[in-house]
Amino acid sequence: MSVIPMIFTSGWASGINAYAVVLLLGLFGRFGGADSVPPALERTDVLVAAGLLFLCEAVADKIPLVDTAWDAVHTVIRPVAGATVGALLAGHAHGSLGAIAAGAMGGGSALVSHLTKASLRMAVNTSPEPFSNIVISLLEDLSVAGIVTLAIFHPVAAASVAGVLMLLGVLLVLFAVSRIRRFLRRRRERRAQRAGAAHPAVL
Repeated sequence: MSVIPMIFTSGWASGINAYAVVLLLGLFGRFGGADSVPPALERTDVLVAAGLLFLCEAVADKIPLVDTAWDAVHTVIRPVAGATVGALLAGHAHGSLGAIAAGAMGGGSALVSHLTKASLRMAVNTSPEPFSNIVISLLEDLSVAGIVTLAIFHPVAAASVAGVLMLLGVLLVLFAVSRIRRFLRRRRERRAQRAGAAHPAVL
């Protein structure tokens, strides 16, 4: 079976939570007997590091504004992780897809899903209450866990689901752009008001 669906799916999931992808693939390969997982992801040091970083992300991703800063830092990390996992999967499969092409596919799908996630989270942060961040973050974690698990057993089906979710995410971002713009405009207005209050005009 072609490794392309697995690369695309792992890339999409890496754009949302790269550490969860590495951790889940490593666990499936080491303890679940998944032949499609490269041995490099099954190493103890990789699993421990991915687990610790996943816990850090699980906390940071649920705190308003902290999640936006976390996403900004991971604008490079997540696509690189998606590209790396994609190249490892292609190399392990010994198929016709080269490491560079696999890395481009994994990194590209990770970049699109990351930008979608980051944009949607910015829109969610325009809400004053913190509960929506927690709910969205939990849904993201569950979606990554579910689609990576599905990819291990049914890679084509998982890739189809990932493709649909990517398309829906892009459409949601287009819908949320106006909300983000309103949020930024209100923030600028508040700053201008505070600056005016701090330096009242002299009559």
